[in-house]
Amino acid sequence: MRNNKPDRKPFDFVNRLKVALIVYGALLLVGVICTVVFGVKLDINFKGGTRFTYTHTGDIAASDAKTIIEDVLKQTVTVNETTAISGDEKRLMVSLVADQSISAEAQENITKTLREKYPDQNVELYDSNSVSPAVAGSFFAKSLFAVALASLLVVVYVGFRFRKIGGVSAGIMALAALVCDVLVSFFICVLFRLQIDANFMAVVLTILGYSLNDTIVVYDRIRENNRLYPALSTRELVNKSLHQVKTRTINTSITTFLAVTTIVVVAELFGLTTLRSFAIPMAFGIVSGCYSSLCLSAPLWVRWREYADPRKAAKKAKRAASK
Repeated sequence: MRNNKPDRKPFDFVNRLKVALIVYGALLLVGVICTVVFGVKLDINFKGGTRFTYTHTGDIAASDAKTIIEDVLKQTVTVNETTAISGDEKRLMVSLVADQSISAEAQENITKTLREKYPDQNVELYDSNSVSPAVAGSFFAKSLFAVALASLLVVVYVGFRFRKIGGVSAGIMALAALVCDVLVSFFICVLFRLQIDANFMAVVLTILGYSLNDTIVVYDRIRENNRLYPALSTRELVNKSLHQVKTRTINTSITTFLAVTTIVVVAELFGLTTLRSFAIPMAFGIVSGCYSSLCLSAPLWVRWREYADPRKAAKKAKRAASK
């Protein structure tokens, strides 16, 4: 029996650029609102302050420990509890704001009071760390410089490697997509009330590399198809290339996402704050990186070429006519 169904047209990535822009626009708007409402939690390495950690066995409610410590110090503190993977050892992380500090005597009084209150929990001081606001500001500036330098190198690298297909513009569009991925990860940290710390900077640099790799695969296929199919328009060339790499990109992202999600589950089960602050924004960054590589960077580049190429040709024709 003859099939009379019309052939399904292939998905037009370039024509759906507006959808991608609306998606990211909505995400960024929600993210800005969440940032204004909830604020940003900065680690003491970025804002300054004091943090010390106690290890213990058994159960100690973080709220009870907070009350005890505040009674000793006569100032407000933040107390969070984490659990080792083995489950035998638990930790209380105590944080003070940038303009607060404690003396060695006060530290000893806290330790003594906790041991008296919980004699069977083996309370021990694990570590203590204090960072001045000046040092914290310097560290934050250096972290931003590292991200800015990495972003600049992205444009330079893509511009040089893909110079035969207008590399600089391709690099700029790739960077625009990477910025969206980083902002998504940042807003996820705000939404989940995760601290912006050295882990987040590691997430940013990892996402830059991961998402850039996906984008380079796309651009590499565009360059190859440009050589094989010179008669195709830029829009047709990009759509054809995106269809050829989409399965590979999606499957790789799914595999990586599942691995990172496993880390998230382990971190949530055992209260591993360090893993949690890395894995959660990383998981969302991977999803964003996959989407932006397919639906944002290359389609943006096409729209730019469709805007810039006719003007460049007109200027060239005008100069030729004036000679």
